[in-house]
Amino acid sequence: MQATSIHTSQGPAVQYLLRIGDTCLILGQRLSEWCGHGPVLEEDIALANMALDLVGQARALLTRAGQIEGRGHDEDQLAFLRDERDYVNVTLVELPRGDFAFTMVRNTMVATLLKLLWERLASSSDTELAAIAGKALKEARYHQQHCADWVVRLGDGTAESRRRTEAALASLWRYTPELFASDAVEDAAHAAGLGPRWADLQGAWTDEMAQVLAAASLATPRESAFRSTGKQGVHSEHMGFILAEMQHLQRSFPGGVW
Repeated sequence: MQATSIHTSQGPAVQYLLRIGDTCLILGQRLSEWCGHGPVLEEDIALANMALDLVGQARALLTRAGQIEGRGHDEDQLAFLRDERDYVNVTLVELPRGDFAFTMVRNTMVATLLKLLWERLASSSDTELAAIAGKALKEARYHQQHCADWVVRLGDGTAESRRRTEAALASLWRYTPELFASDAVEDAAHAAGLGPRWADLQGAWTDEMAQVLAAASLATPRESAFRSTGKQGVHSEHMGFILAEMQHLQRSFPGGVW
């Protein structure tokens, strides 16, 4: 018998935390797919460790979201027992793993966003969230530096590595407008001092990404008119496959623990 799905509160504080937690969780899942497939052993281990960092951040955020919600949902229930439309991660993180250049470009983009978020969340009016941010910020800084270094090496490397990096950048950049699309959830979080509107981070994010791309001798793509909607719970065709793999054990053995 499969476990029954849960549905979460639509309250802005809960949804705000879920957006960040789900983004970390799904990217961690994608990065875990590199385990045993890295181009070199050292990078295989680095990617696995970054995946663990992201899952750890997701655990903390989902736990706090459950506490604020007050319905008794713990981190495992929130991670594994929601339906697809109840996940509110950005679409960028659910795209298929891709090649190494794709992974490094995406990681740089997301790590830069998360670093800027954690910097602001460290002064959140929610002391629990501020404490989570203090630890996560150190991890995000490492992720950003590590992956940005690879983007520079690949973009300014061989003809083949440059071709792959340019292709990854062109493919991923069209999903960036969603990162900075504000709505009532983020406006409420900002007003309460819980955390910033993601739109308020756009200028700093654009500047930091431009520096990385310039060092890699890559041009910043133009903004696309396309708007993805993962933060609203409307996902790409890839999300269902991720959840089917993530949720299999918990759905098949409800309440199972190690």
